[in-house]
Amino acid sequence: MHNHEPADYHCPFCHLTPDREADVVYRDERVFAMICPRWWPRNAGHLLIIPVAHHENLYDLPTADGHAIFDATRILARAMRTAYDCAGVSTRQHNEPAGNQDVWHFHQHLFPRYPGDDLYGTPPQPDWLPADRRRAYAERLRAALNP
Repeated sequence: MHNHEPADYHCPFCHLTPDREADVVYRDERVFAMICPRWWPRNAGHLLIIPVAHHENLYDLPTADGHAIFDATRILARAMRTAYDCAGVSTRQHNEPAGNQDVWHFHQHLFPRYPGDDLYGTPPQPDWLPADRRRAYAERLRAALNP
């Protein structure tokens, strides 16, 4: 429909490297969720919720995968509130270049929120966070998901 993925695109979500597999905190037959390697300064440990099947954007997303993403988001939001002791959560999802999409596989962000965190007025950190810092957040979320 409205696609921008290059013909030779190597999808980072379809081909997770072993170090990124350690960031995965949730998986079912349709969806997986992982700690995002790029962080906002006051919203550490946010998640990417991703359909297992490759769909470029919201326009291409089948209804069943959309429902699975929303169900997983609800489960993960509850775990995030417990694991991070945050005051709330926010979701964000981007489509097409004008919508700031920069990975050509649908994904939804789930952010922990805190009073005064200024998520939407703060740029992300320029570099990916080291694997050991991401792992600590992944372990906390896994523990909250499997008490």
